[in-house]
Amino acid sequence: MESQAQTLARGLRILDILAEAGQPLTIAAVSEALGVHRSIGYRLVRTLEDGALVIRDPAGALVLGPHLATLARSVAPRLQSDAQSVLQTLADELAMTAFLVVLDRMECVTLVTVEPRDAVASIAQRPGSRHSMQVGAPGIAIQSLLTSADRAAMGLDGPEPHEVTQARLDGVASSHGEVITGVTSVAAPIRGSVRAAVAVLYVTSDNPRVAVEVQRAAAALTQSNR
Repeated sequence: MESQAQTLARGLRILDILAEAGQPLTIAAVSEALGVHRSIGYRLVRTLEDGALVIRDPAGALVLGPHLATLARSVAPRLQSDAQSVLQTLADELAMTAFLVVLDRMECVTLVTVEPRDAVASIAQRPGSRHSMQVGAPGIAIQSLLTSADRAAMGLDGPEPHEVTQARLDGVASSHGEVITGVTSVAAPIRGSVRAAVAVLYVTSDNPRVAVEVQRAAAALTQSNR
């Protein structure tokens, strides 16, 4: 018989499985990914459904539920609230998609995203999207906030990557094609209680102020991340 701790761990893992899938999953698929019998998967899913953490689509497949959005709004609420206007200014100034990411264990998760109002086209970056913090400008920027003790606690063995050290010195990071093929990202770390970063995405740009404006936005949001 599984313990309460094991039940909780499995329930949380189901939420991760659904988030990573990016599409509805059957109970059989969730149970297989979790490595448990379908009857156990069903019982765990029913508990999550009771809390509106998981719901079923019209076909009966499982998707993340609306209560997660309520919980997400409680993550750094002031930072999220202030980010909307700061990111809109940044997006309009550079004609680029601007977004706020936070560190979730070893991944960067997009919390808020804003597209420029007057741009003919922009790159979509949906809230909730995630990628490893070890790739992409947002990940590099957030890593620049970590101490050597932080890295050891997270199991990051070996020396700190050069681009992380450079980002700490420069106050900004950039990458090309590491998360989205053909797309460049520029990000600056946001210091404070939540490990976070401001970033923009673009395909081509001749604007020399990209890094400066991204750093300015990050500095503004640092005041909200106390």
